[in-house]
Amino acid sequence: MNGVLEGIRVLDFGRYIAAPYCAAMLAGLGAEVIRIERPGGNDDRYVMPLTPDGEGAVYHQMNSGKRSLTLDLTQPKARDILTRLVAGCDVAVVNLPPKAAHRLGLDYEALRAVKPDIILVSITAFGSRGSRKDSIGFDVTGQAMSGAMALTGLPGQPFRSATSYVDYSTGISAAYGALAAILARYRTGRGQQVEASLLGTALAIMNPVLIEEASGARSRTATGNRSPISGPSDLFVTRDGWVFVQVIGQDMFERLARLVGAPGLIDDPRFADDIGRGEHGEVLSTIVAEWCAPRTSAECLAELAEARVPGCRLLSPAEALVEPQHAEGGHFDWVQPPGLPAAIPLVAPTARLTAGARLGRQPAPALGADTDDILKSLGYGDREIADFRTTGVV
Repeated sequence: MNGVLEGIRVLDFGRYIAAPYCAAMLAGLGAEVIRIERPGGNDDRYVMPLTPDGEGAVYHQMNSGKRSLTLDLTQPKARDILTRLVAGCDVAVVNLPPKAAHRLGLDYEALRAVKPDIILVSITAFGSRGSRKDSIGFDVTGQAMSGAMALTGLPGQPFRSATSYVDYSTGISAAYGALAAILARYRTGRGQQVEASLLGTALAIMNPVLIEEASGARSRTATGNRSPISGPSDLFVTRDGWVFVQVIGQDMFERLARLVGAPGLIDDPRFADDIGRGEHGEVLSTIVAEWCAPRTSAECLAELAEARVPGCRLLSPAEALVEPQHAEGGHFDWVQPPGLPAAIPLVAPTARLTAGARLGRQPAPALGADTDDILKSLGYGDREIADFRTTGVV
């Protein structure tokens, strides 16, 4: 079995994370994905550089299992190549503002004029409506404009998340939309445009807090690592590291209170329910911090497990690579890209299908590695391809 999307061809015009990750998820399900970037490489190829040529960690994750075609879409001679590509594809993934997509012929009207049943996955920063629809933005745009960054960090000092959760979540949402559109096309024969935006994704993640705010129930402020909706839920220092303890629900709270030698907390009206424990979490964190401090992380976790209270160690990136659970759970596929002295870990697909074996992971392609083969499959001869190279079209 080659994957549930075998036979589906995807053109990936994406850059950085959200759109390329969407296309990578489709590749992980068996689609043929062609990454298209300008001659010389797009800027996102070189984020977090690893190789002597500068190819970066982001590129290697986002483009595993894809083919690579170089094409300068701004050149007139590229129009025919683009037309032939679109005519033979099923899905195009684009992350450009509407005006820029239209200028390059990557908007829905232009694409479906070539391929009436095409599916366009359009990913933008702000969506296709509103005064900022043609503005650019990145992951932090969603973090800041959704209100999430105001709650991250400490009072008076907001922090951005160290990871690009808005980008990745948008890529996942876009892939979900692409799969729905592919299914709909099988049923109806019609294509459509799928839209996803960084701001829309960030607002969805923040929605419960926004509902609270709109209802007048409460206005949230930053609480460091403490959860505002239950407690104790915080990061605590031990004799040899850090552990995170998270308590939700009455039964778990009572077990924790007894474990840390503070059974009187159970009848304290401040801690009568989860929301009260979250709002008075600083008191609870102080008590648990005193319990953790004289113990090692292993001792804390063993006692927490015995009491059936969730806890885990805080791992550094180096520790995460060798954590036994990560290997035992099959979360890493180790691959050896050309130009790197050692294998690198590509995280396995986050959703796994039980029907059929998982597809083998292939390293991300070198820049333009498949350009000649793809152009020949479109009907171009060697002389035409040479001319394209001479004039900088590919």
